Amino acid sequence: MKAESVERHEVVVIGAGQAGLAAGYHLAQRGIEFVILEASSRVGDVWRDRYDSLRLYSPARYDALPGHPFPLGRNVFPTGSQMGDYLEAYVAHHQLPVRTEVRVDSLRAAPDASDGYLISAGPRSYAANQVIVAIGGFQRPHVPDFGPQLDARIRQLHSADYRNPGQLVDGPVLVVGVSHSGADLAYEVAAAGHRTILSGKDHGQLPFSVDSRRGVLAWPIMRFIAWNLLTLSTPIGRKMAPEIRKGGGPLLRIRRSDLERAGVERYEARTTGASDGRPMLADGTVLDVANVIWCTGFRPDYSWIDLPVIGEGGWPMEHRGVVDSRPGLYFLGIPFLYSFTSMLVNGAGRDAAYVVERIAGRRGMRERAIPAAAGSRAP
Repeated sequence: MKAESVERHEVVVIGAGQAGLAAGYHLAQRGIEFVILEASSRVGDVWRDRYDSLRLYSPARYDALPGHPFPLGRNVFPTGSQMGDYLEAYVAHHQLPVRTEVRVDSLRAAPDASDGYLISAGPRSYAANQVIVAIGGFQRPHVPDFGPQLDARIRQLHSADYRNPGQLVDGPVLVVGVSHSGADLAYEVAAAGHRTILSGKDHGQLPFSVDSRRGVLAWPIMRFIAWNLLTLSTPIGRKMAPEIRKGGGPLLRIRRSDLERAGVERYEARTTGASDGRPMLADGTVLDVANVIWCTGFRPDYSWIDLPVIGEGGWPMEHRGVVDSRPGLYFLGIPFLYSFTSMLVNGAGRDAAYVVERIAGRRGMRERAIPAAAGSRAP
């Protein structure tokens, strides 16, 4: 790699989702030079490229990033498309230096450790003293290993690829996984007229739907608990954190009674294999279906990071986003980075502010060290 081909920055942020943009806001506020690299062609596509009926589980008053309110009524639940458009408008409002269609292939230490990090993105190369990885915690859709054993005539979609019931073929639908997307999509395809089977045990449910009147009134309380009590600073938060990172959560909008009214058939047994090309449950039940929607979650994928910083479960070894073993390297957008709100838009600003404060502190130490080193040289 030729030195002149490397684009140098003080800080490089990888990912222009809510975490990366919140970091950009705080970096700009402190006057720190940076660039944000985004793989998609448009900021916000990570939200637009979801199922058509997606709505956030938090109202607009809790969906804004620092320095720019969400342009909807306080108690309106934004759609995925509206969230994507908000992020795009956020970049324009704060004039953040985002480069789209830049997919990072590798991150590694510079040959001279004092020079920070090198980033490769196709034909482009970047160098930075400090790097924030803000790609989020769930990048790789997970489909069980036995998925390919199902009959080729069964239409299979992961929730990441599902958009609407029009993608399905005629016949029954098996939805695998009973968390947020599983319940939402089972309800939707049942309402569209498909016989719908939902496999798996749920993780409990709120006593009311998040967008009911009771839910709207309860949001300040739920936010207070998630923000202040469910954190790495409390015993209950530390106990909850690894469970949250495994994926799954209580039913929030579509609940058991809604599924029952829609005619969704529930099987608590998990889908664990295939028999003669058909999905089979853990209790031995074999289901004759024409479609399978895998709501089986995502897995982290930091395989492109050529540094010994990834630990158990594929998660970075960090504390509140700071990698102590690699000064100048940080992570944002990870579930329960500090609190339950870390996985929500609402928590992105606080997590980013903490990381940027550390960046500014290290930057100050570096600036003080350079004159000191220069002054120590012999004339």
